[in-house]
Amino acid sequence: MLDRGYKIKPIIELTGNHHQLSARTRTAVQRTTSSSADCEKRKSKMLSLKYAKEGCLFIDGFNLIINLEVALSGSPLLLGQDGVLRDLAGLRGTYKLIDKTDIALELIGKTLKELSVPMVKFYLDSPVSNSGRLKSRIFECSELWGVAVEVELIPNVDGVLSHMERIVTGDSIILDECKSWFNLSKKIVDDYIKDAWIIDLH
Repeated sequence: MLDRGYKIKPIIELTGNHHQLSARTRTAVQRTTSSSADCEKRKSKMLSLKYAKEGCLFIDGFNLIINLEVALSGSPLLLGQDGVLRDLAGLRGTYKLIDKTDIALELIGKTLKELSVPMVKFYLDSPVSNSGRLKSRIFECSELWGVAVEVELIPNVDGVLSHMERIVTGDSIILDECKSWFNLSKKIVDDYIKDAWIIDLH
């Protein structure tokens, strides 16, 4: 139906009602499904990680960190048609640092160093609770990374990253509009979170 031009929300409502899917299952289907054209477009813009060392990476902070926190907590990650790992956590304007936050940041720093990335810039949605605390925590943890780090709080991360290149995110809206991106979360999970619970909907 997506390939025929139908919108995702009515498709989810129709199929969800027909198969009596729970709200959580409907969210899973919606987050991992895309039209063939959108899927191919995203894949065509994905950069090999060997190019990560050639400049700054612009990171959708909450998207990446929560994804890794979910993996470290043993909750499910969904592998979509586009090869991207997505979680079911849902931000909804609230966020709290947890016992997995520092570990997630440690793995990010370890991977950036391994890839010889010279600089990263995290973007955090300022309206989200505890965004300021996460900013401070990123700076504290990144002192050991050997990578130049900037963190910016802005009202709408999606709107900014959608027009940029060398993005790190799993957000479909950004992936559809950005110029290029890196699938960093999947590398980190594959390399360092071996027991991650991945539901393959690829």
